Amino acid sequence: MHMKTSAILAAVAAVLASAASAQAQTPPAAPPVNHGPAIAGVCIVSLDGAISSSTVGKYVQTRLQQIAQQVQTELSAEQTAIQNEAKTLDAQKATLDQGAFDQKNATLQVRAAALQRKAQLRERELQATQQKALGRVGQELEPVIRSSYQQAKCTVLIQRDAVVLANPAMDITTSVITGLNAKITQFAFDRERLDQAAPAPAAAAPAPAQPARRP
Repeated sequence: MHMKTSAILAAVAAVLASAASAQAQTPPAAPPVNHGPAIAGVCIVSLDGAISSSTVGKYVQTRLQQIAQQVQTELSAEQTAIQNEAKTLDAQKATLDQGAFDQKNATLQVRAAALQRKAQLRERELQATQQKALGRVGQELEPVIRSSYQQAKCTVLIQRDAVVLANPAMDITTSVITGLNAKITQFAFDRERLDQAAPAPAAAAPAPAQPARRP
């Protein structure tokens, strides 16, 4: 049995991966650009850049990686135990009668299937954890963006991802990062537990049949 725990770890870095992915090779420096004058009232912000560069964003990234590592350790331990028992059972095949061998093998198959389901559940939990943590950051970020927008006397605010080039004087991302760092640096959160969801309510009993009326 082969567990793809890499798929679980990949879910952790969906939005905040930009801060950790600049490892492989340093890209060549871009040639300098002579910008035109800044347009009054037009501002630009990088939301991903503000999150990944902020103190709370880096904290969330680190915490998500810790939780993902805990999940990987849990699944790897169970996987190793099942693999070791499978090897032991295979070595005992010549000395066990067929019925006993089949029963133990069936038990291992059940455990392996349960582990696969647990891995899928943990992946969904990591995704839910990431969404909830980033949602909290987004709640803290929204008023900071409005404050920076007003301080810069912006008339319109454009997401930097939608712009190819722009005068850096119109970029308020640094101001947003400073405001977010002053507001929050970390908050406690743990892995979401989807297996502890409340069971669905039982279906209501059908109403008793009404007696037929006489004509």
